[in-house]
Amino acid sequence: MELSLITPGGQAGESVSLSQAIFGREFNYDLVHQIVVAYQAGGRQGSSAQKTRSEVSGGGAKPWRQKGTGRARAGTTRSPIWVGGGRAFAAKHRDYSQKVNKKMYKAAIRSIFSRLVTDDKLVILENMAVESPKTKLFKNTLASLGLSSALVICLEVSENLYLASRNVPHVNVIDVAMIDPVSLLNFDKVVLTKDALKLIEEKF
Repeated sequence: MELSLITPGGQAGESVSLSQAIFGREFNYDLVHQIVVAYQAGGRQGSSAQKTRSEVSGGGAKPWRQKGTGRARAGTTRSPIWVGGGRAFAAKHRDYSQKVNKKMYKAAIRSIFSRLVTDDKLVILENMAVESPKTKLFKNTLASLGLSSALVICLEVSENLYLASRNVPHVNVIDVAMIDPVSLLNFDKVVLTKDALKLIEEKF
């Protein structure tokens, strides 16, 4: 499997051979869905904290006597049906993360990359670099490539590239170590530099 290597000026160059094991697989929808759900669940804070009736301060004295007042029986002012009372089913700290095997995760990433190739959403770039940390320079590079929504994956993100790209909407620049399934699916195009492609083939 081969794709054309694109120069920073937007011109098609030599062909680049892609690993069939990573970029030529069938799309496994169920596996990708499971990995995406697990990834998003792992990002949940899980820090909700509410108090039950036993944890709310006060309410030790019976508000009024049991009989003779004409009002409903009440043993505490901290009942869940009272204002200022505890919650009946209080939210507590919890861990939403799900266990994901490394083989499953890598298989899902390979499946996503294969789908990107099939849908013509993968772009192989010779290099992605800017001479100075100017957003205008980075936007000009994107314009020459015809990109408006893209995930750019480099071998290493230089300081100039990071500073030039951080304020551009619908564009994210990351290194290979930061690849995740949600980001790969959220952009119209995924741009890989030639060096990043080699590391991805070794890693996955």
